[in-house]
Amino acid sequence: MAEPSRTIAVLVANPALGSILSMVLASVPSYRVRPFDSEVALVTYMRLAPVDVVVTDFDSAGARADRVTRDLRADDAIPYRDYQVIALASEVSPETKNLCIAAGIDEVIVKPMSPKYLVERVRSRLARRAAPPARAIGTGTLRRPDFSQYGNVIPLWTRERPLPQH
Repeated sequence: MAEPSRTIAVLVANPALGSILSMVLASVPSYRVRPFDSEVALVTYMRLAPVDVVVTDFDSAGARADRVTRDLRADDAIPYRDYQVIALASEVSPETKNLCIAAGIDEVIVKPMSPKYLVERVRSRLARRAAPPARAIGTGTLRRPDFSQYGNVIPLWTRERPLPQH
């Protein structure tokens, strides 16, 4: 069975880094990668279409990861709320850690890192999303029909007794 398509949004400070990360993420066939130049473009897109993972950057002067995440989480116009946020940071200080926790960032990756490592982390984040639990066969809302209302009707073909193979 094919893996469902996942949308990855990339908003980083350096256009070259954004291009490299987008290219590497797009190498996974089931990922649709959407690079963004600004927070406004990202928010506008997320108001229209679902995003599974947002990759953002602490080094962006105009769109720092904590501020972008806080704005996204607070925006009631975004209908699809089930997304993960991965932030890239040059260093993780106690202040950065506190900002991440307060903003609701799911994971921080320290730069420089291999772009392949980002792919691994995105896969891990997507795997953590809870799939709906599978129902056991025979459980559910289907009930056996009550044939007593029809008089002397005996059901011949039931689950216990399959149809004959002629």
